[in-house]
Amino acid sequence: MHANGQRGRKPRADVQRNRAALLETAQRHFLRHGVGTSLEAVAKEAGVGPGTLYRHFPTREALLAAVLQTRSEELVARQADIDQLGDPAEALEQWLRAMEEYFSAFSGLPDPLMAAARAQDPGNPLTIPCDILIEATDQYVRAAQRAGRVRASVQGHDLFLAACSVAWIKGTGTEEESLDRLRTLIASGYRERDVQA
Repeated sequence: MHANGQRGRKPRADVQRNRAALLETAQRHFLRHGVGTSLEAVAKEAGVGPGTLYRHFPTREALLAAVLQTRSEELVARQADIDQLGDPAEALEQWLRAMEEYFSAFSGLPDPLMAAARAQDPGNPLTIPCDILIEATDQYVRAAQRAGRVRASVQGHDLFLAACSVAWIKGTGTEEESLDRLRTLIASGYRERDVQA
């Protein structure tokens, strides 16, 4: 549907190019240097001034949220596959692993995500993406609870933070065997005791 007048006008081509260049460059910098990378270096490599970067993305969190949005397609595809699983407990476990991998995309990413999830600040651009993931986690938790596989006291918020924590630990270079033990320990805390492996 096309709007009439000023509201329907597309952004200028140079504005769109600048935004795309900033997102592409920021993603490279986040991959190479982590989420604490220099935003001035991002702007310089993208061929724009710092003022242009901050007009598009007023804060580091705003830039990070936009980059994460561009990387969310893989997580959405994983979620579609997970939704086809017949076992709600397996679906929850697979979803937690998918989130863990998503949170491991950039060094240091779990920190601002956990902070946004804890603070619930509507002014933080990372709050909405976190809320969406927490709600999705809650849906998997409720399905597993209805099947008697997850304790009634467990909430999506809890397991979102658990996945962030595992991703953070993974980012320290911890070996996979140790991470598997940690995942098992977390699972023993949210599963109903009579169905634990």
